[in-house]
Amino acid sequence: FRADKQCQFVDSLLDNDAEKAKEIYQLISEKYPIFVTRDYERAKSWVKAQVRGSQRCGVLACSSAQRLKPEGIYVPTEIDVKNWFLAPSDDLRSSNMLEVVASEFKVQGLEIDWAIVCWDADLRRTATGTDWDYYSFRGTKWQRRNPPELKRYLLNSYRVLLTRARQGMVLFVPKGVDPEEDSTRDSKYYDSIYDYLLSCGIQTF
Repeated sequence: FRADKQCQFVDSLLDNDAEKAKEIYQLISEKYPIFVTRDYERAKSWVKAQVRGSQRCGVLACSSAQRLKPEGIYVPTEIDVKNWFLAPSDDLRSSNMLEVVASEFKVQGLEIDWAIVCWDADLRRTATGTDWDYYSFRGTKWQRRNPPELKRYLLNSYRVLLTRARQGMVLFVPKGVDPEEDSTRDSKYYDSIYDYLLSCGIQTF
């Protein structure tokens, strides 16, 4: 029941149906906590505090999330998947250390108990706030994804990331900066994502 409702919540969120997402969130949030935060350190503290016994927590981000680096979040092309999922918690290669970030390619078909899902400006809200804008980072700037298949691919990448956690998750959305400081991390990109997630009923801390 919980897994089914969780998938419905993610589908509604990604399908721009904030009202339906909010309804489902209210049904699942007590047993499947989902939070959103702008504070990465708090996100890490929260997932670590949830882990019991042999449970796993980990950091997830889309392979196209290239402007999380200033937050200390690097999305490598390759990771040691076996150790990420299975190594002891004190092993630096372990997901539980929250140092190695796994992309959708590495976790598809696999699950962890608690996840931090990092949201970058590759999937952001349109100016009207009613739909998604789709981007890839090339060289020094974001470039719009126009082909429908590339848009679907990005949306499905986030769908994978948002459905990997068995027990609960926290979504991390950076605060961004003034565009004069760094136009690739314009705070308005991230504020619109954060506001949309709040409109889906997700609680913050």
